[in-house]
Amino acid sequence: MSDTRIEKDSLGEVEVPAGAYYGAQTERARRNFPISGITLPKRFIAAVALIKGEAAVVNEELGTVPAEAARAIRQAAQEIIDGKLDGQFPLDVFQTGSATSTNMNVNEVLSNRAIEILGGVLGSKKPVHPNDHVNAGQSSNDVIPTAIHVAAYLAIRE
Repeated sequence: MSDTRIEKDSLGEVEVPAGAYYGAQTERARRNFPISGITLPKRFIAAVALIKGEAAVVNEELGTVPAEAARAIRQAAQEIIDGKLDGQFPLDVFQTGSATSTNMNVNEVLSNRAIEILGGVLGSKKPVHPNDHVNAGQSSNDVIPTAIHVAAYLAIRE
């Protein structure tokens, strides 16, 4: 078995570690922005996952995301919140301005974990697509600032 798998995005193919739940866009960002070696705090990543899990509920209600996919996304989001997927967020804290790479990192992890929950193949983007399903109705320009607020609120409550 290979140590890597090939993932594809709009820029072409990229090798990703075989066991990674993140995909091509995260791997490209990891390679392009190795600035400080400091990754984003777990609480912040958990806040992004919380937002995406709740968005999946709303998108299911709206008929935007199939029920089976929404449930798997929500389960995967809870796993992130519970710290079960902590090693899947390798991006440097210093990256593109709106943290689009972090938003996509969480989308890819949720997508691939949801695919695995549903019995699919990592990297296939079927039956749960990182943009079409996980990120449905969202923008990094909304998700990231909201996650900052949620993470701050959770920190204060602790």
